[in-house]
Amino acid sequence: MTWPHKDLLDVTQLSRADALEILRAAKSFQEINSRPVKKVPILKGKSVILFFAEPSTRTKTSFDVAGKRLSADTFSLAKSGSSLVKGESLKDTVLTLQAMKPDGIVMRHNMSGAAQFIAERLDCAVINAGDGWHAHPTQALLDAFTLTERWGGVEGKTVLILGDVAHSRVARSNVHLLRLLGANVRLCGPRTLMPHAVKSWNVPVFNDLDEAVRGVDAVMCLRLQLERQQAGLLPDVREYSRRYCMNMARLAKAARNCVVLHPGPINRGWEIASDLADAPESLILDQVSSGVDVRMALLHLYLTRKERKE
Repeated sequence: MTWPHKDLLDVTQLSRADALEILRAAKSFQEINSRPVKKVPILKGKSVILFFAEPSTRTKTSFDVAGKRLSADTFSLAKSGSSLVKGESLKDTVLTLQAMKPDGIVMRHNMSGAAQFIAERLDCAVINAGDGWHAHPTQALLDAFTLTERWGGVEGKTVLILGDVAHSRVARSNVHLLRLLGANVRLCGPRTLMPHAVKSWNVPVFNDLDEAVRGVDAVMCLRLQLERQQAGLLPDVREYSRRYCMNMARLAKAARNCVVLHPGPINRGWEIASDLADAPESLILDQVSSGVDVRMALLHLYLTRKERKE
């Protein structure tokens, strides 16, 4: 198919057909990633700048691996190593990068809307690797791919998203994408860690985890984002853990063969019990593997869009 999008800023840009095409492409790259030699020349001669103004292990590394396995040249730039720390504006930084003529920029930034801001000013493809509280489209896509690999699809399944929803771009992107693909979504967490506009999301919201987990097919635990919170939203981490930490006893109340996900990094004992994180029901490392597959698919679709269009 001719890929219709220049940039990936949010999953809300994608139709159901778009999302399924990305998952289909990820499946084809999964086969490449299982070979002894995990490299193909699909993006030979292309260049990708990984511009991460926020810390990242999984997302940045998997984009780097994905680009290299497609034979693209990848270049990493952190905020601490850029002129942003000298007071240069984001606009001037990205215009400087564009003058180097990259084919794509993968960007993470702590400001919501930063990816859209640069995409409107650049000719190359821009892929949002997380912007503030707003969106994390590639995480949602790899989560959907992970579940699709386990179930064959997510339609009709019930997924509980648990924890610090208010500060989670992962939750926002997953709610939209999973529903687009036909899943039922529930939210659970303290009232103080729910978005003010959560009623407009049109999904069931629970404050009691033991009630929320009943009958669900998957639980997606969220990282407790202490660095983004205002004082008073979370008075006691131990009390949070007692009420909202996912563990084996609570998993027993879910549907048979329920699986558990977490975008990482994990705070063991706060969001998920350590034994559950390492249990067969945990898909956390599957998510990491899926991240490479999905990001290879995205780099392929977005960086070759013009060639295939012509």
